[in-house]
Amino acid sequence: MRNASAQDRTRILVIEDDAIGRHLDTGLRGNGYRSTWCRTGTGGLAEARATEQDAVLLDLGLPDTDGIDVARTLRGEFPDLLIVILTARSQEIDIVAGLDAGADDYLVKPFSLTVLLARLRAHLRRRPQGPGHHTEAPIRLGDLTVDASARRCQVAGTEIALRPKEYALLAVLARNAGAAVSRETLMAQVWDENWFGPTKTLDVTLASLRRRLHQAVADAPGTPVVPEITTLRGHGYRLEPLPSEPR
Repeated sequence: MRNASAQDRTRILVIEDDAIGRHLDTGLRGNGYRSTWCRTGTGGLAEARATEQDAVLLDLGLPDTDGIDVARTLRGEFPDLLIVILTARSQEIDIVAGLDAGADDYLVKPFSLTVLLARLRAHLRRRPQGPGHHTEAPIRLGDLTVDASARRCQVAGTEIALRPKEYALLAVLARNAGAAVSRETLMAQVWDENWFGPTKTLDVTLASLRRRLHQAVADAPGTPVVPEITTLRGHGYRLEPLPSEPR
């Protein structure tokens, strides 16, 4: 059953120049969301900057600019914004490029409104909770600190700017440091327990997390010690314990 009060406060920005934009706008409004439709990347960026949004549905084939550039700009300016790419480009290289630019998910056209709404609900359920929830002690692994209560990550005392899904992945792996975490567990805990979308999203997000951690180590003074993330083929991933830590 729809939680009308919650959805009525949820702002969705549709950046789409095709007729599908009108249908999405109408469908979102009909399901209780506060929707705004923009036909260009420039107009969409202006709207995102003018009015706080909860999510953006972004077409890659825009008339004035590449949607990949729009995704990258949105992610840089709004780290916590949910970005879902809508694309007719079905080749993996295009989809991976969109995810790597900062999108949380994608849908290949044509798709049904029912599927889109299910994806939105799944993602929005995983948004960070407000104050008043239980606190969790920071996890320290060598020079890496993961503070779940504050949703912050530091390497040698310097904070790293992680996207929400990157942080959530790291938090799950850190809580289970030294143990193998399956792909199914990561998808359920970071995305949704009923997730039915592509697992390529997990791989791209994990690869981006690795790059950010490696860059943070390279930029930090001295030689910080940070655990590596190991890929377990056919199973999932493991955050390796440091030599001084018990397995």
